[in-house]
Amino acid sequence: MKRIDVIKGLLALGVAAGALVMGGPDALAQTKWNLPAAYPIDNPHSENLMAFAKDVEAATGGKLTITVHAGASLFKAPEIKRAVQTGQAQMGEVLISIHENEDPVFGIDTVPFLATSFADARKLYTASKAATEKKLASQGIKLLFMVPWAPQGIYAKKDINTIEDMKGLKWRSYNVGTARIGELLGMQSVTIQAAELPQALATGVVNSFMSSGGTGYDSKVWESLTHFYDTQAWVPKNATFVNQAAFNTLDKATQDAVLKAAATAEERGWKAWQDKSAWYLDQLKAKGMKVQAPSTELKAGFQKVGEQLTADWLKKAGADGQAVVDAYKKM
Repeated sequence: MKRIDVIKGLLALGVAAGALVMGGPDALAQTKWNLPAAYPIDNPHSENLMAFAKDVEAATGGKLTITVHAGASLFKAPEIKRAVQTGQAQMGEVLISIHENEDPVFGIDTVPFLATSFADARKLYTASKAATEKKLASQGIKLLFMVPWAPQGIYAKKDINTIEDMKGLKWRSYNVGTARIGELLGMQSVTIQAAELPQALATGVVNSFMSSGGTGYDSKVWESLTHFYDTQAWVPKNATFVNQAAFNTLDKATQDAVLKAAATAEERGWKAWQDKSAWYLDQLKAKGMKVQAPSTELKAGFQKVGEQLTADWLKKAGADGQAVVDAYKKM
């Protein structure tokens, strides 16, 4: 049976719209939720989601159980947010910037060189959180928490000393910003989500991309590419959210338990990535990759690209976007 048929069947039964009622009077209040996620089960994001689900189950005495479906096993990354909006899944986690085409605020954390450290990324999150929550709320979604990746660098199979060296590369894009970088630098952009990246690298569909050490490790990038340039261009974040209608069906005590577990997961997730960021780069080195800082020329070239992308973003985001950036810069 195709997955879409399964989903339609679940919807027809009313399972995806809310609680799964079990047999027996003591089980009537038990609720089971699904949480699709896009990254491997041993990725820090997925591990954090598993801990979150465990915390919720413990805090509610099993009244609410959450099943995490890692590795894009239930829905592909671009489908997750829509699945939560429509009630096909009660919760979800996704790299929020892949939805920048819906609203510029979703892509603010991938504006190059706006926030390049974990400390600055946290400030940018604080400055943009209200606008993000407002947009998601208008779509029937409640934001629970956001967790960063490590700072982003360039993967390639050759020496890259200037941005001109990147012309003609087959470039993996996954959001508006990375596609725009490909366009500005004369590369061949191909949209590839994380779960599809290992195959795309192995088959030569792409031979360069910009991401964290974590994504490179998950994708076993050393089997296809040789270089990583630690440009620290931006610190993207994953958002974990819940269908507002599903959340509203919970009693107050259960809602409070979810929110408390979410706050804990957010802090745990930020710490995990700060702790593991350098570890991932060490693993790339151990696998034989050349991990290095960008040359002065390459960094300068990317700074110019960053200025262009910042201007592009501010033009799209308008006064609301400028207000977020201004608030961030005052912190």
